[in-house]
Amino acid sequence: MLKPEDYFDLTEFEHRDLFAGVDHVWEVLTRIGPYLAEWFARLGGPVILGSVESGAWLDGREVYIAPGAVVEPGAYVRAPAVIGPGTVVRHGAYIRGNVVVGRNCVVGHGTELKNAVLLDGAQAPHFAYVGDSVLGNRVNLGAGTVLANFKFGGAPVTVTWNGRRFETGLRKFGAMVGDDVETGCNAVLSPGTLVGPRTLIYPNATVRGVIPPGSVVKFKGQVRVEPRLEQPPR
Repeated sequence: MLKPEDYFDLTEFEHRDLFAGVDHVWEVLTRIGPYLAEWFARLGGPVILGSVESGAWLDGREVYIAPGAVVEPGAYVRAPAVIGPGTVVRHGAYIRGNVVVGRNCVVGHGTELKNAVLLDGAQAPHFAYVGDSVLGNRVNLGAGTVLANFKFGGAPVTVTWNGRRFETGLRKFGAMVGDDVETGCNAVLSPGTLVGPRTLIYPNATVRGVIPPGSVVKFKGQVRVEPRLEQPPR
């Protein structure tokens, strides 16, 4: 449960070379910047083939907007960034650089991406934070989902699997979210979380560790309704 293929089907992903030779899935996070530097060096500069609407802001030369992609007014895209075919970057989205977004994705209002990869069909449509993370194919993040990427005190993030502790060496590491995962509103994934494919995460759940494929993660908090001790005057 630590290899990229345990989480993602990369056969159709245009940028699958990012993951080539990776032993532990989180290692891809250190490759995003160098990969994009090489990719844009071959490309020779910015390429805008999609629609960048008036009021959108592209910051830097290393920006690629694929055919059929749309960047709406009020969105901010900082280089280096690749926005794939058919993807929509909605009003108020913030792409902070070192970002690869696949085809037919949604980066929604209030959503922030930083040093992240979104595979094809991934959606973060409302007020999500995706930092130092990978979203698999067809992932859907409920409104307000946060992929937290920094531990208290700034210690490097570790991953524990099968009784063994792995030192990632990363101070910034959010989550690896496998194909077809869905999160409910306001879910929080703690630093270094690995979520297996086809998992459902309920609203308001705080998740950590390695979650097996096909799991359901439930939040067991209770809501109690009690009478007020002092009734307000009518």
